[in-house]
Amino acid sequence: MSRYRRLLTGSTYFFTVVAHRRRPIFCNPAIRSSLAHAIRFVRETRSFVVDGWILLPDHMHCIWTMPDHDTDYSTRWSIIKRHVSSRGAPALHDPALSTSSRQKRRESTIWQRRFWEHQIRDEDDFERHMDYIHFNPVKHGFVQRVVEWPYSTFHRYVRSGVYAEDWGGTAEIRGMLIE
Repeated sequence: MSRYRRLLTGSTYFFTVVAHRRRPIFCNPAIRSSLAHAIRFVRETRSFVVDGWILLPDHMHCIWTMPDHDTDYSTRWSIIKRHVSSRGAPALHDPALSTSSRQKRRESTIWQRRFWEHQIRDEDDFERHMDYIHFNPVKHGFVQRVVEWPYSTFHRYVRSGVYAEDWGGTAEIRGMLIE
């Protein structure tokens, strides 16, 4: 298991955000660039710490720590989604996927309407979710080893010594994380 040293004091949340109709668009360079810009934009006015993130083709997982006494992650996600939809990837909008409900709400065809969140309870819960995030591309069969997936904070944690570069490559780890 990994050992994180966290000096953060706000509430921490795990999120899953999915592409509309699970289209495999999140590893698209335009989406990645727009998403990175949107996150920087939001963090300028509504700070949060990105503890972990993974982009998979049709969904993403992340862990954020919010400032003390601030739990308004919904507004942050709304701004991020709107920013990506309007500025970053208009070429990925597919009018054929739009419904009257989506048109009425002025929603793009990039994002699933909602997201899933879980409040991290303690350090063990944090570690389990971080491991889940980083092992996800192996679980889905995109790569054989965690280190091979480029769209992840795993590489940041390898550089800081939290994970070994070969983490997730043993049968023991695979058995623990796939269940």
